[in-house]
Amino acid sequence: MAKRNYFVMDSMNVLPLRMAVGAVFIMHGGRTIFINGFPWLAGILEGLGVPYPLYMAVFVALVEFLGGLALAVGFFTRLAALLLAGNMAVAFFLVHMKKGFFVQQGGFEFVMILFAACLVFLIGDSQKRILRA
Repeated sequence: MAKRNYFVMDSMNVLPLRMAVGAVFIMHGGRTIFINGFPWLAGILEGLGVPYPLYMAVFVALVEFLGGLALAVGFFTRLAALLLAGNMAVAFFLVHMKKGFFVQQGGFEFVMILFAACLVFLIGDSQKRILRA
């Protein structure tokens, strides 16, 4: 059986975007894990009606932090991008959509950009796999 390489070797034009988006997610997840704590996020999620808010808070924070690390270094990029895109989709529908577009009013413009960037990592890497097959 051939050895698998779990690091992505993307083109140089995507590298800065992958590292920047990874840094954003590292900071957001890290804030919950190391500064505000899981109960802080669980309180927000409970107010939104999310079931099992503490478990979901741990899951969301770890997805953001570890997924951001994975994006930044290019490790399991597609899996990280998929989980992070899902995270942003939930944030869009539960929180930001009803607040309009602009981030100053809590709107969805920032979430939309992060979601789109994650889709770039999903689509771009999958096309490379298809083209190599």
